[in-house]
Amino acid sequence: FDGKPLQSVAKGALDLGELEDKEEKEAQEKSAEEHQGLLERVKKVLGETVKEVRVSHRLTDSPACLVVEEHDMSANLARVLKSVGQDAPGTSPIMELNMQHPLLERLDQEPDEDRFADLTRVLFDQAQLAEGGQLDDPAAFVRRLNTLMLNLSGE
Repeated sequence: FDGKPLQSVAKGALDLGELEDKEEKEAQEKSAEEHQGLLERVKKVLGETVKEVRVSHRLTDSPACLVVEEHDMSANLARVLKSVGQDAPGTSPIMELNMQHPLLERLDQEPDEDRFADLTRVLFDQAQLAEGGQLDDPAAFVRRLNTLMLNLSGE
C-alpha cells in the first residue's frame, strides 16, 4: 500500500475511478437512470430511515449495503461511542443497491406494494446486520421473514 491512499469502503464517496474506464462509467450512469423508478419506490418505503437510495458500484455478491457520507461518523464508531456512554450524532445511512443481484431484479418486478414494502425492509435490515448493526425491531424482521417464507412455500 506504499504510496496508495487508503479509503473506507463504508463511506459513500468511495472513488475507484482509476479502476474504471470511460465505457464502464457510462454504463454505471445508464444503470442509475434505468433504475430510477425502483430507487424512488425503495426510498418511499424507507422514508427518513435512509438519507438516500442509489445504485451501488461497489457490491458484487450482496444485494444492498449501507454507507455514510464522506464526513459523517461511521455506524461502527457511533456504536463504540454509545457503548462507552458518549453521545453520537444520529445520521441516516445511504442505502446502495446492487442492480445485478437477482433479488433486486425480482424486487423491481414486484407489483404488490405490501410485498414490495416487506421485501424492501428485509433488504434494509439485512444490510444493517451485515455492517454489524442491530435491528430497531427484531420481532418485525422475524415476522416479515416468516411471511415471505410462507409465501414461498405456497401457504
